[in-house]
Amino acid sequence: MKTFDRITSDPNILRGQACIRGMRMPVSVILKLLAQKTSEAEIINYYPYLESEDIKQCLEYAAWLASEEIHEFA
Repeated sequence: MKTFDRITSDPNILRGQACIRGMRMPVSVILKLLAQKTSEAEIINYYPYLESEDIKQCLEYAAWLASEEIHEFA
């Protein structure tokens, strides 16, 4: 399993949602911005406490989640 040192999950922060470095910045927000074609520079401008590596790891995390095997139940 791949490890993500910038993606954290804590039940006391945003009910355990995947966040960036323990902050109240959900990975899902970054992914939605990227899906809307917001550039990395714009995201960092909006959220100056983020780093380029945070955004890269959000994409890696999403790719890892998408590659997980899905089991269908009858």
